[in-house]
Amino acid sequence: MNVDEVKPTDRLRGVMDLARRSLPDIRRNAETIQPLTDRRAPALLRKARERLDWTRLPGIRPQSTKPKNLVVLLLVRFGLFVMLPTALVGLYLFVLASDQYVAEARFAVRGNVEPMGDVVLGEFSSLIQKHNSQDSFVVKEYIESQSMVDEVEKAIGVTKMFSRPEADFWARWQTDEPIEELTKYWRKHVQARIDVVSGIITLTVRAFTREDALLISKEVVSRAEALINRISRRAQEDMIVHAKEETLKTQKRLKEAHLGLQTFRNTWGIIDPLKAAESTSTTLMSLRRDKLKAESDLQILRGSNLDEKSRSIQVLVAQIAALDSQIKVLKDQLTSEGAASSGANMTQALLEYEGLLVERTIAEKLNESANLLYDKARIAASKQHIYLATFVPPVLPDDSLYPRRFQTLAVVFLCFFAVWSSVSLVVAGINDQRL
Repeated sequence: MNVDEVKPTDRLRGVMDLARRSLPDIRRNAETIQPLTDRRAPALLRKARERLDWTRLPGIRPQSTKPKNLVVLLLVRFGLFVMLPTALVGLYLFVLASDQYVAEARFAVRGNVEPMGDVVLGEFSSLIQKHNSQDSFVVKEYIESQSMVDEVEKAIGVTKMFSRPEADFWARWQTDEPIEELTKYWRKHVQARIDVVSGIITLTVRAFTREDALLISKEVVSRAEALINRISRRAQEDMIVHAKEETLKTQKRLKEAHLGLQTFRNTWGIIDPLKAAESTSTTLMSLRRDKLKAESDLQILRGSNLDEKSRSIQVLVAQIAALDSQIKVLKDQLTSEGAASSGANMTQALLEYEGLLVERTIAEKLNESANLLYDKARIAASKQHIYLATFVPPVLPDDSLYPRRFQTLAVVFLCFFAVWSSVSLVVAGINDQRL
């Protein structure tokens, strides 16, 4: 072998090595297997070669050699997964679905309502606190409650209205369902919304006939107004009862104060200890003046060198002794010095009497205030503090607003198209990852 023969062979071998390194190992191994010729292969090996495909990976279906029409395949899948379900929904909406009429009413809870606290909504906070109240939310929750459903059912038979023959099979109410399911169905057809800024409650009622929608809306408004009246009446009654209880308590306290004074007067035998003490003090001062005068006269007589046994001096001495005895008795009545001997004195009587007077004064003031509050409560109870102001009453609807056929059909089409597109993209991505 010469140099010219070696160089082409090495060049060809280098190209083949580079090609082998650029292919995946599995594909390279599959493609580099050279099938045996028919004349050299045994019969058994020839049958195995015919049954096995050595040029593809195990578990992967071989690609079809028949050309595919991608446009036709795309149209078929689009019609099967998008247009057909949309057509079925459209058939229900335009052929089977029954018309539903909407009656609307607007009202608000007015009067002396308490604003909702801790509401932070920027520049609308003051406006919300002025118009919004807890009673509005009470009315909304009551309209959507099971109690409202039960009352309306007993009054006008709402289940018969929701299960009329005019209703289609999908929207019709099934009469054998329990009250809980009826409440869920009610909340779909009877809705109350509150404007957080103005506090206005908007009531919408859907029914299968115009008359049913109007009748249900009127009944709901009437029930809501009755609820507000009950709340107002309950508040008024509670206010009157509380004021009356306070009045009775103060009257009882005043009566006990008067009975205490009566018991004191019967026990001490004094109508007014203050006046009695004042009279005793006046008498005591008079006796002390008389004593001072008698002592002065006695000193004058003794200064004139009269005998102590003289009648004038003996009279004055006896008079002074009598005055001292009377002064001592009066002092014992006014002070506590003679309490041990007599058992009672004017000081104790004054202390007890003054306490009873203070209690009577407090009881009188409390009774006067309670009577004033009771009168105000009765006057306030004669007025309705909160009430339901219906400024947009329900009227008979002219045309059906539900179902919204074109809008619903467009939404259904977009949903099916989005689902089909997503699934198609996922399947295409999986197929592209196959070797």
